[in-house]
Amino acid sequence: MSGAEIIPVDFHDVHTRFGSNHVHRGLTFSLAPGEVTTLLGPSGAGKTIILKLIMGLVQAANGTVKVMGRDMDTIGENELRSLRIDIGMLFQGAALFDSLNVFENIAYGLRERGEKDEEKLAEIVKDRLAMVGLPGIQKKLPSQLSGGQRKRIGLARALASSPKIMLYDEPTTGLDPTSTRMIDDLIIQFAKERGITSLVVTHDIQSARRVSDRWMLLSRGVIAADGPVEQVSEHNRLVHDFISGSWKEDV
Repeated sequence: MSGAEIIPVDFHDVHTRFGSNHVHRGLTFSLAPGEVTTLLGPSGAGKTIILKLIMGLVQAANGTVKVMGRDMDTIGENELRSLRIDIGMLFQGAALFDSLNVFENIAYGLRERGEKDEEKLAEIVKDRLAMVGLPGIQKKLPSQLSGGQRKRIGLARALASSPKIMLYDEPTTGLDPTSTRMIDDLIIQFAKERGITSLVVTHDIQSARRVSDRWMLLSRGVIAADGPVEQVSEHNRLVHDFISGSWKEDV
């Protein structure tokens, strides 16, 4: 990485608290451009909160969160809206609007940001549907789609603004093996072909092995393991215990 290149995501000694619950106790990590990192950890460890910190939906109690070089603690509302154009998120349940057809779901965020050119919107929607392998279904409603198709429409919507960072919250939960493989392949494709920096939160270890360059394990409020997948899965005791099902975390 060249010295002039912006680090997409950079956490330094980050603490988060919700009342008396001290969730994160000094998170320090960074994500490199075009890298796919999977964040592992037990339920309730605060993995999704890390995604919300990156989105600016939650603020750290202490420490520094920088996204695309901008400090999330001091960023203004207008600058935050601008920054979010560079961040796409695929939610666990796809979070589609049931009353809107596929076209309007994908175009929604662009309309919210002031895009009024209908020809441009149509071209973007068509392109993103082609990217996720679902061309020509603009007029369908979410209720007419399978779970895997809904996830891919959610992904198309997240990609509508051509983000530099993609956040995935349990992207394969509830999907059949074929749909899971499709989502995995898309995550890999967008990272390799478009240089999108990706952070994946998942409990699907097989999927995590397939898509990831790197694993981080969140435990007891800190990044307890961090490194290339083969290295940490084979040589880190905490990661080994977690993925083998023998994990015991002291509370």
